[in-house]
Order: sequence, then C-alpha cells, then structure tokens
Amino acid sequence: MRRLTRTAVATMGVSLVVLALAPVAVARLGLQVLGLQPGDRFGPDQVYNGLGCTGRNLSPELRISGVPAQAKSLAITIHDPDAPTQSGWWHWLVYDLPAGTTRLTQGAGAARSSALPAGARQGPNDFGARAYGGVCPPAGDRPHHYRVTLWALKVRTLGAPSQASAALIDYLIEANAIAHRTVVVRYSR
Repeated sequence: MRRLTRTAVATMGVSLVVLALAPVAVARLGLQVLGLQPGDRFGPDQVYNGLGCTGRNLSPELRISGVPAQAKSLAITIHDPDAPTQSGWWHWLVYDLPAGTTRLTQGAGAARSSALPAGARQGPNDFGARAYGGVCPPAGDRPHHYRVTLWALKVRTLGAPSQASAALIDYLIEANAIAHRTVVVRYSR
C-alpha cells in the first residue's frame, strides 16, 4: 500500500509540474480582431493580393487587454491549420512587442512598418516576406479557420536569429509563453 501511495504522489507531482509549465489560455487576457466576432469572415482588407486573390493585404486591427503582470513581452501569430500543407500556413508572426502594447492598427504588419512599437520584429510568413501575408485559401476549399493568437511571454525578447524560420519563431514563442488567447476567423473563396 505504501508503494502505491508513493507512486500516486509522484505521478501527481509530475502532472502538476507539467501543468505549471504549459502555457494556458487566461480568462482575463483579451484579444479583439476589430470589427469581427469569433467565427466571422475576414473582409477584403485582410485578403492577400496575388495567387488568384485580390485583396488589400492589410493586417487586421487588434486590441489587447488583460496582459498578466508577469509578462515581459507579447507576440501575435496568424496561422491557417486548414492549408493544404503538412504544417498549415503562417500568415503573420510579430514578436518582441512591449508588454504594454494595447493596440496594433490595421496595416501595422506591412514590411518595415513604422506602425509597430519600437523593438517589435516580424518573422517570415509562408509567402516569403517578413510581414503580414493576407488570407488566400485555394478556390473552392471549405472555409479555412485562421487562428489569431496573442501570446504573453516571460522574456523581453525571443532572441530569435535574424533569419529564423516561422517554425523556429513559433517554437520560441510557445517555449516562453505564460498565457495565450486565440480568436478564430474564417475565410473562403
């Protein structure tokens, strides 16, 4: 009986450590994709201009609230897990945002944008640019679900190499996350 109790206690301890290390969706961390409710469709402003799509290729306006006091920086990612690739499709990775950031204006994700806070960096999207790349699913596909995620991070900077891939930046974001909030927006053509 004593051995079972020690095993149960050890298992519970490991489970608690794993849960403590995993980033969690925090009820008070807020993310609004302005003008859209979760499940709504992106409009033409957020659609890519190329590959058969004709949009304005502007990153959405975002409002941020409820950032935990222990957060030292923020990151935003937009990912399409429904893309016909094994790894989905990265539309935007912006990181090293100051923890006090409360808003990103529409179009802030342009290449070399002056609308991003000082020190913010953009990772490469899957179109090959270090900028926002609009939504553009294959014609006739079912609606794709774009995951717009706000990440609260425990580090001031990710320390990502200047030529880091989207996969490496995503790994560093998740490894340093203390909280996240995701809003899913749809689009099809």
